[in-house]
Amino acid sequence: MSSSDDGYVHDPSGFDAEGDRVSSESGSDSDSDADDGRFSEPVHPDAADRSFDWRGWVLVGVIVVAFIVAPLTILLWPPSYNYFFALLILPLAPAFLLAATAVWATTRP
Repeated sequence: MSSSDDGYVHDPSGFDAEGDRVSSESGSDSDSDADDGRFSEPVHPDAADRSFDWRGWVLVGVIVVAFIVAPLTILLWPPSYNYFFALLILPLAPAFLLAATAVWATTRP
C-alpha cells in the first residue's frame, strides 16, 4: 500500500452534512475542482439527442437475418450436403453478426 495521494482517496471530512464536497481551506468548492468538470451532472438519457435512424434499420435487418433467414436456411438445407456447415456455421455466423451490429448500432460517438 502506498501513502501517495496520486489517485482518488476518500476523505469523509471533505463532505458536508448534505453530501456536497467542501474544500479544506475555505469551506467551499475550490476553483480547480469547479473548473475541471469532474463533478458536473451527467446527461440524462431522455435529454440526449437519440433517434431511430439508419443504424436502427441496419440492426433490424440483421435481426431478421438472424431470427428468420438463418433458421429457414438450416431447416431447408438439403440432407445430402455437409451438416457441419448447416448446424454450426449457419447459426454461428448470424449470431456473431448480430452481436457486432448491436454493439455498433447502440454506441454513439
